[in-house]
Amino acid sequence: MITVTDLVDSLGAGFLRTVVAAGDADVHDVALAEPGDAVARPGELVLGVGVTDPDGAVTLLERAARASAGGVVLKSPFAGDPRVAAAARELAGPALVELQPHTSWAHVVWLLRGVIDRAAAPDTSRLGSPGPHVDLFALADAAAEIIDAPVTVEDAQSRVLAYSARQDTTDPARVSTIVGRRVPPETLTHFRAGGVFRRLARSSEPIWTPAGPDGTLPRLIIPVRAGGEWLGSIWAVVRSPVPPERIRELGDVASVLALHLLRLRAEAGIARRVSTGRLRVALREGTASLTGSGTVAGSGVAGAGAAPALPAGPWRVVVLGSPAGTDVRRQLDLWESVALRFGWHQPLLTDLDGALFGLVTERPRGRRPVTAGALADAGAGTLDWLRHVLREVHAHDPGLYAVAGCPARTPDELPWATAEAGELHRLVGAGRLPLPDRTGLLLMEDAWDTVVVERAAAAVGVDAGLLGGPLGALRAHDEEHGTAYRETLAAWLDHYGDPRSAARLLRVHPNTLRYRLRKLEEVAPVDLTSPRVRLALRLQLMATTEGPRPPVTGQL
Repeated sequence: MITVTDLVDSLGAGFLRTVVAAGDADVHDVALAEPGDAVARPGELVLGVGVTDPDGAVTLLERAARASAGGVVLKSPFAGDPRVAAAARELAGPALVELQPHTSWAHVVWLLRGVIDRAAAPDTSRLGSPGPHVDLFALADAAAEIIDAPVTVEDAQSRVLAYSARQDTTDPARVSTIVGRRVPPETLTHFRAGGVFRRLARSSEPIWTPAGPDGTLPRLIIPVRAGGEWLGSIWAVVRSPVPPERIRELGDVASVLALHLLRLRAEAGIARRVSTGRLRVALREGTASLTGSGTVAGSGVAGAGAAPALPAGPWRVVVLGSPAGTDVRRQLDLWESVALRFGWHQPLLTDLDGALFGLVTERPRGRRPVTAGALADAGAGTLDWLRHVLREVHAHDPGLYAVAGCPARTPDELPWATAEAGELHRLVGAGRLPLPDRTGLLLMEDAWDTVVVERAAAAVGVDAGLLGGPLGALRAHDEEHGTAYRETLAAWLDHYGDPRSAARLLRVHPNTLRYRLRKLEEVAPVDLTSPRVRLALRLQLMATTEGPRPPVTGQL
């Protein structure tokens, strides 16, 4: 990683200047702050693109501080304003950095992102060979030299893996691609309409695309394939056709690049198995053994052996549900995609006993609930973040939901919290617990009464007649004479003291209800004035009339 101080020093005082330092916070990414947008995540350097006055600068500093951002970059004169500097000192973080007034924000992004990504790319040369992420940037630079144009390397999902240091020729689509680390939707639509991705998936031939709408410049695209499989592509912004000999040289670069992409994919698979395995151990045994370096900046792909560290607690163990019939491996792929789309770049997910579990952090006390406009303030991977994500996706895909046990405040409590989340999930699957219509998120605090009753009913067992109570005789009478004494008794107990409501539930007259009660007491005398008897009878009725209960106790 690189600190804010190192970043400013590396680019020189004629470009950036530290106004208010804030320790040696690491910076792992760059975020653009437009008015009204979410600000940043911890460790990001926030660029105040939309700041137009000192008040806006102070507001941005406050929001960045809440998000634990590493620093805020403002143009002169706002960064040097005494009130802005005083606010930065009072907040004691993030660092306040001044950018020279005539510098292009796009130019800033290229420079900062290049320094940060190259600093974060793991170098495994000590093992005898350069790391694949370092090589990706080197290959992008080599391709740029061959074709004399700026280059990006993208995977098959249009995510930016690396780009050349040279970025002199640009257009809005290219700025958005590198800032967002993936091709923006409107640009994807443009290239998809031209059949670019269909040709990339089917052919190894280079693709030339003419200029497009909104200032999109022409592109030369070289597919990257291995064994017939499309792994990614090289994209170059070129203003005129490229000579065939240079295209052949780019093809050679693509062949080398394919080997690195295969290696990255293998490492990502290993990292994912390591991460899910360690989380599985933590949920089963309560150990905080999750360690690792996380994902590589700019790639979205974890390095070999990387696994997310266990964040600071307290935690919520959640079970993430998907449409019926989806196996747990496909659920893992689906929820990883959702998590990444909403900014959780190192999701803590694992399969456990046939269900998909996740670990999110509890919202600190005193914090206000997250709103759609303050998602970054909640932090990806928190319970508030999950609630917001479910609101967004549940409307379009009601099959996605989550259930969460009570907070676990120490690692030793994780197995207990895991058992609770699994318990709720089984009750939802058995149709005994409804999910909230709008959010799709169910907490143990919202369902504790149902869980208590279900646990008690499960302990009673399905053959309640062996306990010597009256239900054995009532069940025999109902089966022999076709009466409905058990149903009548259940309605009476559920509406105790309100015979009209009980009769309405049974769709009979209240006098008919009273008659049935007198007759059932003749079959099996019972003291319904006793609260303990009523509770025991209701639990027995649940166990005998609603079938076997899902398992509700014990650790997973």
